[in-house]
Amino acid sequence: MTGFWDNRYSDKQFVYGTQPNAYIKKKLDKLTPGKILFPAEGEGRNAIYAAKLGWDVTAFDSSEVGKSKALHLAEQNQVSLDYIISDAESFISKEKFDVLALCYAHFSFETRPQIHKQLVSYVKPGGIIIFEAFSKEQLEYNSGGPKNEKMLFSIEEIKNEFPNVEFTELTKKLVELNEGEHHKGTASVIRFVGKVLDS
Repeated sequence: MTGFWDNRYSDKQFVYGTQPNAYIKKKLDKLTPGKILFPAEGEGRNAIYAAKLGWDVTAFDSSEVGKSKALHLAEQNQVSLDYIISDAESFISKEKFDVLALCYAHFSFETRPQIHKQLVSYVKPGGIIIFEAFSKEQLEYNSGGPKNEKMLFSIEEIKNEFPNVEFTELTKKLVELNEGEHHKGTASVIRFVGKVLDS
C-alpha cells in the first residue's frame, strides 16, 4: 500500500486539500491542547491544524511523499510536527497521548482490530478518541474510500474493536464532503468521540 499512497500523493496538489476535516476540527476546537497522535496522516492537514491550536503533535504514515508534503505545509504554517514513517502494524510509541485522532484510517480487515487495540493503548486513561471513516454503505456513493466492504465500518464493528472506550457520541450519517478531489460529494460516514477507560 505504500506504493499506492506515494503515487497518490505525488501530485503537486494536496489530494484531500489543506484544510482540516470538519469533524476533527469541530472536536479539537473544544479541547484543551495536549499531546495528540494522528495515524495514517498522509499530507498532514489535520496534524497541522492541531499544531496551530497549540497541540504537541505526533503523526505517522507509511508514505515518504506524504510526509514530505506535510512537513512543507507545516513550514508554511510556521508549526512543527513529529512525523514518523511507519505502517500501522509497526508503529510503536513510548509516549502516552491525550487524544488519538483517526481520520479515514482504513486498515486491512485482518489486522485492523489489533491495530486499533495497539493505538488505544497509547492513549492515557481518560483520554479522548476522535474518529471519522466511511461506513459500509459508502459503496453506494462515489465520493471516495476503499471499494472493499471489509475495509469499511459498521457501528457494531466499531463497538467490538474499541471495547475499552466509553462512547459519548457514535453515529452513522450522510455528509457532504469537500476535501480535495478524492473526498467530494455525498458520503456515508461513521463518527465517534469516546473516552478511554482505565484498563
